[in-house]
Amino acid sequence: MFNVVHLWGIFFGTVVALLPIINPLAAAPTFLTITEGDTDERRQEQALKGCCYMVAILVSSLIGGTFIMNFFGISIPGLRIAGGIMMTGIGMNMLATHRPGSRGEEEEREAARRKVDISFSPLAMPMLSGPGSIAVTLGFTSLATQALDYVAIILGIVTVAFASYLVLRLAGRVVKFIGPVGMNAMTKIMGFLIMCIGVQFVVNGVLGIATDPELLRGIKAVLAGR
Repeated sequence: MFNVVHLWGIFFGTVVALLPIINPLAAAPTFLTITEGDTDERRQEQALKGCCYMVAILVSSLIGGTFIMNFFGISIPGLRIAGGIMMTGIGMNMLATHRPGSRGEEEEREAARRKVDISFSPLAMPMLSGPGSIAVTLGFTSLATQALDYVAIILGIVTVAFASYLVLRLAGRVVKFIGPVGMNAMTKIMGFLIMCIGVQFVVNGVLGIATDPELLRGIKAVLAGR
């Protein structure tokens, strides 16, 4: 017997957690730059393939998350704290003053322009499915207790990928409509949301450690021995 409310909660939680990190609106100007000179059909093809690669990368991280954690001996609270710190750092960078056109970014974009196919790199990795989104996806393994939970998370990932594809497909119109000031404001709003999610991840991880039954039994044993 499954809980519909629980599954909807996991689905919407996945969408809300991933969308600010992937932030297709912020990726739209870079996507236009690295596909400069391509036809609209070519851009749509690159956007579709990039989003499909993103789904494959994140779903692989989700399914292989439990194995990776067991192999390296990583606990759920530890994973939450590490992912929260990473997300907080990403959010702080997005909130910081950003000067476009830096030398490093220009070199990356120029290298991307010379590539025949940019759908996997740099579009899918690291623009759409970078370390932050992979860390969050790994964190979702702590929410999944049954097969349907994984299905709900995967549907959330697919929904985010579909939204990203729509934004990239309409990238030219979106950038013109929002404008540079709007893009900067959107990036800062997304950065703040990512920071909030990251801090909450850390809080949940600390609470998970503090309420661990073995730790509580050890504290009680120490207090009883006094």
